[in-house]
Amino acid sequence: MKLYIKNMVCNRCVMVVEQILKRLDIPFHNVQLGEVDTEEELAAAKLESLDNQLHAVGFSLIDDRKQRMIEQIKNLVVKMVHQSADLPRQNFSDFLSTQLHYDYTYLSNLFSDVEGTTIEQYIIRQKIERAKELLVYDELTLSEIADQMGYSSVAHLSSQFKKVTGLTPSHFRQIRENKRKPLDEL
Repeated sequence: MKLYIKNMVCNRCVMVVEQILKRLDIPFHNVQLGEVDTEEELAAAKLESLDNQLHAVGFSLIDDRKQRMIEQIKNLVVKMVHQSADLPRQNFSDFLSTQLHYDYTYLSNLFSDVEGTTIEQYIIRQKIERAKELLVYDELTLSEIADQMGYSSVAHLSSQFKKVTGLTPSHFRQIRENKRKPLDEL
């Protein structure tokens, strides 16, 4: 049985869901961002217990097809921006279409209708959050961060960074007190 779980955005989320499944004695094959493959169909009572445990830690089961697609889009974006060394050089629209086997226009319209924002804006917020993380670590130059995040120039990164945060990347690096947001709040 495949279950879809909302708000799983990192490897720690996967670990937490695995712990919940073990605690509830739910055998599973695989847990990845937003998805769980269980070894058997779950009874309604077991699903309700699982959903309650997930809610307690900020997750929830998704049973709506559109919501599942939204979570898959978000998980792919998070995975590419936060968990890969370099962003793909192909367009995100091509990447999402290829991975999800849907036309990008459909994905974009669905995302906008359900989330109230565009996929592009979601990607930008994720990239800026990742840039904040890299700026705080202070290991890369602004030019290296712009390149790693797939920006054409430092000016482009700086412009989007300022639009989202109200600060320039250099100023953000200096103050380092502008709290980063958890990925599930973006």
